[in-house]
Amino acid sequence: MRRRPFPGALPTGARMFRQSLLWTSCLALLAGPVACAQTQGGKPVAKSAVSAAPKLGAGIESRTLKNGLKVIVWPDHDIPNVVLYNWFRVGSRNEYPGITGLSHFFEHMMFNGAKKYGPGEFDRVMEANGGANNAFTSEDVTVYMDWFPRSALDVIFDLEADRLQHLAIDPKVTESERGVVYSERRSAIDNDNMGALMEQVQATAFVAHPYQFPVIGWPSDIESWRIEDLQRYYKTYYAPNNATLIFTGAVTPAEIFALAEKYLEPIPSQPAPEPVRTKEPEQQGERRIVVKKQAQAPLIQLAYHGISGKDADVEALTLLLSILTNGDSSRLHRRLVEEERAALRVNTHFSPGFDPSLVWVYADLPPGADVAKVEGLLTEELARVVKDGVSDAELKKARNITLSQFWRSLETNNGRGRALGAAETFRGDYRQLFDAPDRYERVTRDDVRKVAARIFNSQRRTVGWLVPADAQAATPDSRKEASR
Repeated sequence: MRRRPFPGALPTGARMFRQSLLWTSCLALLAGPVACAQTQGGKPVAKSAVSAAPKLGAGIESRTLKNGLKVIVWPDHDIPNVVLYNWFRVGSRNEYPGITGLSHFFEHMMFNGAKKYGPGEFDRVMEANGGANNAFTSEDVTVYMDWFPRSALDVIFDLEADRLQHLAIDPKVTESERGVVYSERRSAIDNDNMGALMEQVQATAFVAHPYQFPVIGWPSDIESWRIEDLQRYYKTYYAPNNATLIFTGAVTPAEIFALAEKYLEPIPSQPAPEPVRTKEPEQQGERRIVVKKQAQAPLIQLAYHGISGKDADVEALTLLLSILTNGDSSRLHRRLVEEERAALRVNTHFSPGFDPSLVWVYADLPPGADVAKVEGLLTEELARVVKDGVSDAELKKARNITLSQFWRSLETNNGRGRALGAAETFRGDYRQLFDAPDRYERVTRDDVRKVAARIFNSQRRTVGWLVPADAQAATPDSRKEASR
């Protein structure tokens, strides 16, 4: 993630957990915005917020250019501004040992000069025209965002065409950005306990699939990318036929399509990237990892093998996680934070992607906390929902919060750009976005119980503890030793 202020940044490392999980919410606009709903404190939004929602999809048009670039336009002329989301279907799942972190690295390189606009010019020209920009990288995609007045349309198209076709991969710039990324890794992972534990749990949970790789990359790979690695990656994945452009705001489809044909259609397509063929084998038993670091308090994370963004259970899982951790009356908060006072906060996280990803349950603990006790409380509550399901009231509340946040997210051009792009990219058709409310309405209590049983299986779980390096707290291994 570039270190620039912008709406809805993708959190990195521990920030992915501690902030509002805005990246999850952007995907979950088609699969349930749990993360955004958490900012409402668990209180249902007034019914008027839902009834006042705009008619979904009005005026949207899409076109695929001759080079394979898809362009989708959602007009809204309330204010004279435009939002552009450029979705590239490349992330850490497209990497392999030796080049991990390269997708994230290109997020930096794409702002460092091309043929017409040299180093620093992309930002300078955009800001001179009243615009701003940023980008984020995930396991599945790299996304670039521009916000600008409609008067800057031609300039923005020129900037984007230049870096899509003629990015400068200069050795000096590469070395400079390598240092920036390494510094970012130290901040988000190496020097952050939540991020460090998350990285180790993910690498333990996946043994075959490239979701095991950290998005920011392993340290030795960051140090050793070669220029030819960058050139090959850019040519393969930064091709018009591997991207989707989403325009929302004060534009018409006709003018956007005309500008796209002028600036972007001449850029040649490339052979389609090789698909990711590796599938994660079924996990046959619980895995555990303990990280010892200098820390004031322990942490715990449970990661269960989950589902992909196209799975029919996405909506039921989204509502289940809301019931578990959304607000002060949620099950895990009430039990662990309010009643037992065993944790400072408890959360869940699921980011639907191209392939089955992890469902996280994690907690921040007070100094000296008994991690084994907290783990027992977490697994006990998860087992209870598997056995007994959820109540009508819990399901209704989760659905109300989720749908209210869905409508709110579509009130802004930025939210629409994120949602359309996520639906087109992960569902394969942006129109699937507009079916989301109906999909949530169809979820039953039995659906929620069944998805809980499907996900919260101890045989498919990886448990991670982070314990202070100088603490005497029992770890799973030390408990085994003591019992012998």
